[in-house]
Amino acid sequence: MRRKPRKRINRASPELKSGPIADPKTTPAVTAHDLFEAESGPLKLKWVAGETGKGRLLEPTTAKFPGMALVGHLNFVHPNRIQVIGEAEIAYLDRLGKAEREAAEHNLFSCEKTSIVIVAGGKKIASDLITAANEASLALFSSALPSPVVIDHLQYYLTRALAPRVTVHGVYMEVMGMGVLITGESGIGKSELALELLSRDHRLIADDAVEFVRVGPDVIVGQCPTLLSDYLEVRGLGILDIRLMFGETAVRHKKKLHLIVRLESMQRMKLSKIDRLQSKQQTRRILDVEVPEVTLFVGPGRNLAVLVEAATRAYILHMWGFDPLEEFMKRHHEHMNNHGASHPAAPAGDKLRKARNKVD
Repeated sequence: MRRKPRKRINRASPELKSGPIADPKTTPAVTAHDLFEAESGPLKLKWVAGETGKGRLLEPTTAKFPGMALVGHLNFVHPNRIQVIGEAEIAYLDRLGKAEREAAEHNLFSCEKTSIVIVAGGKKIASDLITAANEASLALFSSALPSPVVIDHLQYYLTRALAPRVTVHGVYMEVMGMGVLITGESGIGKSELALELLSRDHRLIADDAVEFVRVGPDVIVGQCPTLLSDYLEVRGLGILDIRLMFGETAVRHKKKLHLIVRLESMQRMKLSKIDRLQSKQQTRRILDVEVPEVTLFVGPGRNLAVLVEAATRAYILHMWGFDPLEEFMKRHHEHMNNHGASHPAAPAGDKLRKARNKVD
C-alpha cells in the first residue's frame, strides 16, 4: 500500500511573525496628593478636609478601562473618581430635607470609586460636608474657578497623567520629522545606527529605554525617561552626551510614533522567506495600536542609515496615498495587455501633488 503524501503546511517564520514588542500596559499611580501638587496653582485649589485620604489612587493600576468616569459633576448613579460640586449641585443639596441630605452626603463620601470631592465656584463649604470628608478620609478641595473650567482642566490633566504606558527596549529617533523606533537584539548595532543618523542631522529622543504613552485612540507618543535624557551608549565609546556633542537641536524629549524599524542579522533562512515586493505591510501592536514595521537586515556593506531614511520616505509616500507596488503592477498589466507596446506613464509628481492636496 502506498503512503498518502503528507500535506505541506506553510508556517510563518517566528522571527518575522508580528506581535507585541513590550510588556503589558500599565496605568500610572496618581494619588489625590499628586493631583493637588500638580494642579493647586492653575485651579487655585485649597485642601479643606480629609487630609488623611491623600494616598487614595485616582485609578487602580490594573484598571481594565482606565479613564472611565474620571471627573464630572456630582453623579450618584455612575460616581466619578473626582466629584465636582458647582452652583447647581449646591442648590440641589440645599433643597433636600435633613434625612435626604445626610443620605446623599453618606453616599458621596462613602463611595469606594470616589477619591476626591471639589467644591467649585468659590462657594462656602457647609460644615456637614467637612465633617463627612474627615470621617471618610476623603480629600475635599475648594476652587475659586467655575465648575466647567475645573472639569475641563482636570480632564486634560488626567487623560495624560493616567494614560496607558509601556517601556520598550530600543532607540527612538526623529527621522525627517517622523518618530522612528529602532529595535533588535542586543549588540546588533542600534546605537551605532543612531549615531550615524545623528551625523546626518536627525534627532535623538531616547536610547535603550523608550516610554510610550497612548494619548489617543490611535496616537502613541514616545518619550525619554528623565534619567536617560540626552545620553547615548555606544559599545567601545561608553556614554555620550549628544546635546553637548551635536548641539541643542540634536535632541528632543518626545515625539509621536510613526514607524518601527527592526534590525535582524542577515541569514539565508530569513532572507528566503522575505516578501521582496512587500505586498503586505508588516505591523506591530503597541498599547493596542497597530504601528507599521519594516525589517532591515544587518550585513557587511549595507548602509543602514540610508536604508532607514529610505524607509521613512516610503512611509511618508504611503501616508500620502502613493503605493509604488500598485503603480508597478498597473504598469505591468498595461504593458501585457498592449502586447509590449510602450506607453508613457503618468508622471509620479502629478500623482503625488494630488495625493498631498488630499492629505493637507
